[in-house]
Amino acid sequence: MTQQPISRTLSQPVALQCLDARGRSVDLPAVLGYDPADPWAVEVSFGRPSETVRWLIGRDLLLAGMTDPVGEGDVQLSPSIDEYGRAAVVIELSSPHGRLVTQLSTRDLGSFLGRTLAAVPEGTESIDLDRLVAELTRSEA
Repeated sequence: MTQQPISRTLSQPVALQCLDARGRSVDLPAVLGYDPADPWAVEVSFGRPSETVRWLIGRDLLLAGMTDPVGEGDVQLSPSIDEYGRAAVVIELSSPHGRLVTQLSTRDLGSFLGRTLAAVPEGTESIDLDRLVAELTRSEA
């Protein structure tokens, strides 16, 4: 019997809370993703399957945003309280195509980031440069 390689990639479905055009809170289903091969980044994916939007956000920025306002430009985070009085992190994403202001439960974010830290502890991040160069120079046949 052949064993399948175990993927170390982590993912977690979450609900981003957004306001609709009438000011009502709506949940936007999203997925947090983490690949230890790129240990500094967390991917946030949301949208329709045919039009998935993906943002890479620094893991250190997400960790800091749970307790302090952080970020400049395209990604800004700040701790907050949601409409039910629970701790949340406000995530503001800006691009030339628009701006999204959303909230994510601090509990959900903290749980996910804890798993990433168990996989790759802070300060031990590294990258396999040989593998990266091979991927970048691989020609398509």
